[in-house]
Amino acid sequence: MATAPGLPRAPKSKPILPSHYYEGFLEKKGPKDRDYKKFWAGLQGLTIYLYISNRDPQYVEKVDLSNFLALTDDAPRGGSTMDPGTHFCLSLEGQEIRFKVDSLEAREMWKGFIMTVVELKVPSNLTLLPGHRYMMAEALTKEKDRRAQEKPSCFLNVSRVEAQLLLERYPDCGNMLLRPGSDRSGGYSITTRQTLNGAEVVRHYKVKREGLGYVIDVEEPISCSSLHDVVNYFVSNTKGALVPFYPDEDYEKVLGDDKQRQQLPDPGKPPWVPTPLPPVPDQDENYIIPISDQPTTQYVNEDALPIRLPPGPKPKKQGKPLPKVPPVSNKAKTEPKGLDGPKKVTPGSSQPKVPFGVSICTDITEELERKLRQRRANLEK
Repeated sequence: MATAPGLPRAPKSKPILPSHYYEGFLEKKGPKDRDYKKFWAGLQGLTIYLYISNRDPQYVEKVDLSNFLALTDDAPRGGSTMDPGTHFCLSLEGQEIRFKVDSLEAREMWKGFIMTVVELKVPSNLTLLPGHRYMMAEALTKEKDRRAQEKPSCFLNVSRVEAQLLLERYPDCGNMLLRPGSDRSGGYSITTRQTLNGAEVVRHYKVKREGLGYVIDVEEPISCSSLHDVVNYFVSNTKGALVPFYPDEDYEKVLGDDKQRQQLPDPGKPPWVPTPLPPVPDQDENYIIPISDQPTTQYVNEDALPIRLPPGPKPKKQGKPLPKVPPVSNKAKTEPKGLDGPKKVTPGSSQPKVPFGVSICTDITEELERKLRQRRANLEK
């Protein structure tokens, strides 16, 4: 028995590999490592990402270059004084990391790219080919664009009052932070808090954006190429008295509780609730629109044509009941007196005039009786 062919399998999507300024194999030895461990490495921004292989999209380790101190050549250990040109040492604050590559050219390339992103300039003291310098110049342009768009770690999306509250409650985290500007013009503001002459002084500095850079709005405006340079200017100009604010994990909870207290309604006044509107009636149903009370109209032919009221709400006041009209008899009735006195009855008419509104059946019966009497009189002649 033939089986139906199965559904075609959808092709597996290939993982997107990250892009780097430069990448290649690196052997790393940290302060606690006994030997070198080989990785596939890639430099992006101020970080060296380490992967198990060049096909892995997720890194396993990374080296942060923001605390860079120095980059030197490193001779191999073991008594040999000859440098094979494949080792270099990266000095960071608090640690030293040693790297080993396959060739002298690879070492110069790694050193050149690391110095380019750290110092924001292509180094001139390395043995590089013109093509290599061109690659580093492209990486320098990308790094400047990245820094112009990247916000420092001390940037917080808070208001002016919240910035003052954070600096007051968390003095150990720093005394200077970067926040959005209050004028909503796309700029930024620097908020600082210092103790001067025994008093706490809070200041705010406006940072305007001009072109691809930024300008600190002081008496003599200071131009900076990025927000990182803005923060570094305040740190260096005060000789370290201003420290960037690195938030604690609980700062969002503090601001959240404060905002929640501001948004709570007054317990003495219940919140206003709008009165719900009545439902819209369906067009298929008949509804009576209430109107003001009108005097009840009395109809003469009330018994013949009874009034049928549609179902609806009861009226507020009950009108007087309609009087019943007495049945019409064949005997002559006395006509009501008008303005000119009683009306005379014509001799030729044997039947009184029927008032308006008498049933149609009574008129037909009287007419038939009159025609029958005329026929009988004609037959007797």
